[in-house]
Amino acid sequence: MVAVGVTFSARLLRLLRRVSIAYFHDLLVSLCFLYNHLIPRTIHLFSSSKGPTSHLTSIHIWTPLLHRRSKPSVVLIHGFGGDAKWQWRTQIGALSRSFNLYIPDLIFFGNSRSDSPNRSVRFQAQCIAQAMKQLGVKRYNVVGISYGGFVAYRMGSDVATEEVEKIVLLTSGVGMSEERMRELVQREGRDVRDILCPKNPEDLRLLVRRSMYRPPVWMPDFYLRDFIKAKYMDHRKERIELLEDLLKHGAGVSPLPVLSQETLLLWGDHDQVFPVDFGHDLHRHLGKISSLEIIKDAGHALQLEQPQQVNRHIRHFLLPPHHIK
Repeated sequence: MVAVGVTFSARLLRLLRRVSIAYFHDLLVSLCFLYNHLIPRTIHLFSSSKGPTSHLTSIHIWTPLLHRRSKPSVVLIHGFGGDAKWQWRTQIGALSRSFNLYIPDLIFFGNSRSDSPNRSVRFQAQCIAQAMKQLGVKRYNVVGISYGGFVAYRMGSDVATEEVEKIVLLTSGVGMSEERMRELVQREGRDVRDILCPKNPEDLRLLVRRSMYRPPVWMPDFYLRDFIKAKYMDHRKERIELLEDLLKHGAGVSPLPVLSQETLLLWGDHDQVFPVDFGHDLHRHLGKISSLEIIKDAGHALQLEQPQQVNRHIRHFLLPPHHIK
């Protein structure tokens, strides 16, 4: 019996060495989404000579298993650091009880693809808006973090103005000037493309440290290499092109319009990517229609570091008062 146990353990160890750890983590996150009654779908966008997409544009999106009319609909738009599953995994449990959640992968992230050469923020916004239209969701709220906040802003300002009811922007530098953008890039002292599209463990380690107030103490190279292979190598060229367009054009509209929708701004008090003063600037730009909440002990990835606070603010802002429990 002992020999059999040793043989089994040895085989199991050899198997684990061959299997991607990042794959298992990704599988667990997928199971968490499924447990919360979210299912993955691929929406092929209609081609039109006047439309924003080409024949081979598709949006991968997690949608409710059953859309309930009694619940508001919310679109969660991720940032540059990862796909929809990894960036919103700490929100779905709390928010799926109150909302119909729609969680898309942006183009060239996760499983969303396009053969269009367009790399603008507006194109991302158009694709998500068209996907929601094809899903038959006529009114919804949008929540966007960082790069996803740029996309959410364009949806609310001109791409889906009639469809978007309220907007939540998490730590998004959407209102910064070209000068401030250059200052941020120069401050890094290295190519930001290598940080946001990492190719080696040290680049990814730097990205995590920039994004989090209290980053994990133990980040072994073997796991980081595995994660890079799983999440950052596919369509790296296209992601760099997206980043270059963002650094050059920002939201793609100047001057930045004032949103017509009520807007909640959430910021981490230790954000090293877009410091808190960016949030105050955007709050002043939007005026009385907006509110700003500073989340303590959180960096740029505030939704991961302080999920309970973030989830509570989102629920209180988007839900009617009598629905909040």
